[in-house]
Amino acid sequence: MDVFPRAFLLVFCQFAVGGMFCLSIPPFHTVERGYYKSSAAVYVLIAALTLLGRVTLWWSGDGGGWRTIEIVLWAGFVGCSTAYLASLWSERMVLRARLFIASWMSGFAALIALAEGYREAPALSLETFFFPVSFVLSALLLGAAASGMLLGHWYLIDRDLSLQPLSQTVTVYRGGLLVQLVLFGLVLALLGLAGAPAARAGVQALLSSQQSLLAARLVISPIGAALLGWMIRRTLDIPQTMAATGLFYIAVLAVLVGEMLGRFLLFRTGLPL
Repeated sequence: MDVFPRAFLLVFCQFAVGGMFCLSIPPFHTVERGYYKSSAAVYVLIAALTLLGRVTLWWSGDGGGWRTIEIVLWAGFVGCSTAYLASLWSERMVLRARLFIASWMSGFAALIALAEGYREAPALSLETFFFPVSFVLSALLLGAAASGMLLGHWYLIDRDLSLQPLSQTVTVYRGGLLVQLVLFGLVLALLGLAGAPAARAGVQALLSSQQSLLAARLVISPIGAALLGWMIRRTLDIPQTMAATGLFYIAVLAVLVGEMLGRFLLFRTGLPL
């Protein structure tokens, strides 16, 4: 049975894709290229290790046409991201911009394909909307938290860097948590009322026997992570970038643990939480 390991690897798929996309939050001309080199290297490494894990599952029996498409798309993301990372050492700006766009577009395509693999409903259903939206939103949250932490370290190197890039990252992070909380409410309400039979059964099981797991998911992230976002914002108002970076460390852990709990809920109930 491969559902649980695939759900576990999904978190790191989202981490890598969201991280690459969130490199675009601060304008590229405002932060030195070293930030993009170091950050992209982290995301490429996570993506490559995740690809290795998915190929291992596929090779050990997780075959089939749809699984092959997922792996091909994920390999495309790894390839484009690696090429973008390499382009950071050149001066070919047009090529670098195109590789960056290809990276996050191929990554989102891979996440949508992964979402379709979990959907147990017809194509014309609410699940067709909620699964990819939930997967992509989780990726953006993980990416924003990680990018905030990595960008915060860059202020130790470039002491003249404006606070605007970090403030923009905090805004994306906080906004994503708010949207995620609203999305959770819509998933439970709409899928519980008008979802496919599997989704309605999942909502019933969640509210009857998985309340503690759901509560832990909500308390850690998005609610707890949102509290950390408020603290980061207040810290930047001082301003104190080192303290904000430390809080981003905790935020990364909160969002990561929350998303792992969400993927465990996906494994237990089949719901994109």
